[in-house]
Amino acid sequence: MELPEDLLIATGGQRIRVRYRPGMGVPLVLCNGIGASLEVLDPFVEALDPERPVVRFDAPGTGESPTSMLPYGFPYLAWVLGRVLDELGVGVVDILGLSWGGALAQQFAFQNPMRCRRLILVSTGTGAIMVPGDPRVLRKMVTPKRFRDPEYAAQVAGELYGGSVREDSADIGETFSRQMHAGSKMGYLHQLMAGSVWTSIFALPVIRQKTLLVFGEDDPIVPMVNGRIFETLLPRATLHRHDGGHVDLVTRADKLAPVIDEFLGTPHLGRRQWRGRKAGLLTARD
Repeated sequence: MELPEDLLIATGGQRIRVRYRPGMGVPLVLCNGIGASLEVLDPFVEALDPERPVVRFDAPGTGESPTSMLPYGFPYLAWVLGRVLDELGVGVVDILGLSWGGALAQQFAFQNPMRCRRLILVSTGTGAIMVPGDPRVLRKMVTPKRFRDPEYAAQVAGELYGGSVREDSADIGETFSRQMHAGSKMGYLHQLMAGSVWTSIFALPVIRQKTLLVFGEDDPIVPMVNGRIFETLLPRATLHRHDGGHVDLVTRADKLAPVIDEFLGTPHLGRRQWRGRKAGLLTARD
């Protein structure tokens, strides 16, 4: 039986809005960038293999997920995500993290070595210990104004995101206009705080999942050198370089979704089982 398109799941002290597209095989969990609601990823989801199940969600204080009462860290949020998947009846997953969401994806893979099959990191870094982008660009990241004002987002998009957005900044205004709600200022602050005190640099060598790294040559926020750091420290990583920028996963989904589909493999039912709170769920082969 198919689940409703959107659910509000109360678990772990949070209420998380989730959109689950059912399909065949191992679900792909999408962790979004800072301040962004799940609608921003619509172009990417539409470009993926339509048979691939996809789970996406609003972090606390973004989209339609209420703001957390207290600040949180990535270990806690990864645990909450696991509880959300339990409530959906989802077992083993692949996980993709874009920008800020890449930190959550790394933490989830680290905390759940038997539940996370494959890891995809897009335009992200290792947290507090990483090679930062242009300081003039990062200053604009401190405020969520670009999510609240699509016209402003279009004005700063080329400088902020690089890549294909330099040629047509109207795309990014349209992308952010997809958001049903912009979220709260406190929710955005909580996300900033979570990233400021976290690093994965020392944990990367023990993350054993096959990992795809997707990094753009023209990314003002996360320079390519961060992709090379991941490639060096992650034992089973492959680096895919493209000539785009920070959000080309969304603005050029037709180019990057096939790369990710190929890495994950054709959706199919497999043999192993995940015995969590809801046992007996079929998953794909490694």
